[in-house]
Amino acid sequence: MDIGVHTPPLYGKSLEEALAYLDGIGVDAVEPGVGGHPGDTHLPREEYLDDEEAQAELQDVLDEHDVRISALATHNNPIHPDEGTANRADRELREAIALADQLDVNAVTTFSGLPAGGPNDEVPNWITAPWPSEHADAHEYQWEEVAIPYWQDIAEHATDHGVNVAIEMHPNMLVYEPHGLLRLRESTNERIGANFDPSHLYWQGIDVTEAIRLLGDHDAIHHFHAKDTKVYDANAREKGVLDTTSYTDEPNRSWLFRSIGYGHGEDHWKDVVSTLRMVGYDGALSIEHEDSLTSSSEGLEKAVDVLQRVVFETMPGEAYWAE
Repeated sequence: MDIGVHTPPLYGKSLEEALAYLDGIGVDAVEPGVGGHPGDTHLPREEYLDDEEAQAELQDVLDEHDVRISALATHNNPIHPDEGTANRADRELREAIALADQLDVNAVTTFSGLPAGGPNDEVPNWITAPWPSEHADAHEYQWEEVAIPYWQDIAEHATDHGVNVAIEMHPNMLVYEPHGLLRLRESTNERIGANFDPSHLYWQGIDVTEAIRLLGDHDAIHHFHAKDTKVYDANAREKGVLDTTSYTDEPNRSWLFRSIGYGHGEDHWKDVVSTLRMVGYDGALSIEHEDSLTSSSEGLEKAVDVLQRVVFETMPGEAYWAE
């Protein structure tokens, strides 16, 4: 397994400076943004797409620092009810898939997106309960009329390019938990899978290792975000975990994104890595730093420190004791 980093926290550095820094702290892979919410500071998609010379120069820089690209990231909403927003996100995603093919990168990380609740609505609608019944009807509209047709088309595009689309299960998106991810995968093809980010599952009360087993049984984990979450029970007991408090009002939030090891201990992360190995995932553990209690560099370095002790660096040996 590789220790990786999703690079937006390092946008104050050039790509070459960021790679040198990451190589120096023991990072093996990067997940640069190429559009959408992550931006494209380190890898402007349009500058590299169809440009073999630029791509060769990029590969030289990666080789110099002994770092590979684990995935290209473009997190946005391609099924947004605003046509302009949706079209821009769709173009970003399709071009990211094409660029991943040209760079020999096997995954693009993204969101499922979130539609409106009906054909005449103007804003996305995250539906979390089936009652009153118009909510159930709206949810079915989102899936059957919008999401599945769109993602069937993207799945074909990804197949044509030999690239996996790794969807992050994220609240405020249509796919936010493992059963929704499997529904989308079963409605499309095997190119659609998970960018498994445990941070969003922890605060929903989902058992992360059970979720890994569930998706692993369907060979549906295409990429992994190493990101932790801490639930602060004193606040959660009063207002639950559907918390709209600002992320920077840390004392009053029910939960916070944390650096690896600060939400769950090292033993837990050893279990996570072991479960990933059990289900056949040996790709990158891409650190996504969004811990507001520490700086980007300190958060990344502490996460790398924990992962270096828990990650498997070799393939399993022969089980000679079982013979």
